[in-house]
Amino acid sequence: MAERVVDRHNEYLRIEGVSKRFGDFVAVDNVSLSIYKGEIFCLLGGSGCGKTTLLRMLAGFETPSSGRILIDGQDMAGIPPYERPVNMMFQSYALFPHMTVMQNVAFGLEQEGIDKNDIRRRVDDMLGIVKLGDFAKRKPHQLSGGQRQRVALARALVKKPKLLLLDEPLGALDKKLREHTQFELINLQEQLGVTFVVVTHDQEEAMTLASRIGVMNKGQIVQVGTPTDIYEFPNSRFVADFIGSVNMFEGKLIEDEPAHVRIGCPELETTVFVSHGISAPPEAPVTVAIRPEKIEMSRSAPVSGENHVTGVVKEIAYMGDMSIYLVRLSSGRLVRVTIPNVERHDERIVWDETVHLSWHPSSPVVLIQ
Repeated sequence: MAERVVDRHNEYLRIEGVSKRFGDFVAVDNVSLSIYKGEIFCLLGGSGCGKTTLLRMLAGFETPSSGRILIDGQDMAGIPPYERPVNMMFQSYALFPHMTVMQNVAFGLEQEGIDKNDIRRRVDDMLGIVKLGDFAKRKPHQLSGGQRQRVALARALVKKPKLLLLDEPLGALDKKLREHTQFELINLQEQLGVTFVVVTHDQEEAMTLASRIGVMNKGQIVQVGTPTDIYEFPNSRFVADFIGSVNMFEGKLIEDEPAHVRIGCPELETTVFVSHGISAPPEAPVTVAIRPEKIEMSRSAPVSGENHVTGVVKEIAYMGDMSIYLVRLSSGRLVRVTIPNVERHDERIVWDETVHLSWHPSSPVVLIQ
């Protein structure tokens, strides 16, 4: 989908040098970050990388060991969760099983002592927005997983938070429902204008939802950018390998010009020509990363001799919309190639065929080791 524009002049959440220690263990390590009003920002990383701990500090459930968190310019130090302009939606949804949908959504407003007529109006409006008006009198066990997720979302949003924190919000849904709900979540966020910070380990979810992504590893944010930035221009081996599928080849810089470089890659038994310069000393060890979808595969050799290798198809996985090929080079290295299945009855390449692999000079990403 088209990436949403972020107003970089309208900072809403600022994290300044925040760390969190549990004894000798550093869960969050000197994180600094700006999140802008009205954006969906995803904290993406594997289990134990610190993303949920960071989210809990934003909510006020954990206290930073050092650093500051500012929301709308106000330092959150010493401010309890219930006084912050924040609400949090948990992975488990945490719905009250003995309450109806309407009662679950109204609960937080009732705790604040809001007028009953105002509560009824706000709950009715919110159930209409999440398309659950006809389910107001049902209890959670009478709902599907997707409906329970929307109840939890309505309960979080009905209090009109300026910042909504979502911890793995779609993790309990099956793949198809998760994909559908991602777009519902985007539409809802755009309709209400609330700033979302989403924690997820799911790369596809982050790429779909986020205006920007912060990739976390070992308590640190290692790269921040749009989904395109993160996928097409990773700044490290970790990010390149963590986001999507990638072929990575070790090599050495053998020609360095302002407009192009050549890299010797023994595993490829060829040099890789890249149509952009890099900042590295001569003969520096580098890693060449090439996404599988950027490699062309053919029974015939390409016209250009640059960026061309030959191999034999050893594995094929048919995925419906695309097929994944593992091609073994004479060096023994396997190269992953993905080809869209455009035609229903095309003459597909099969096992043990000799094939030619090639790629455009702009496709490789060169990572300094």
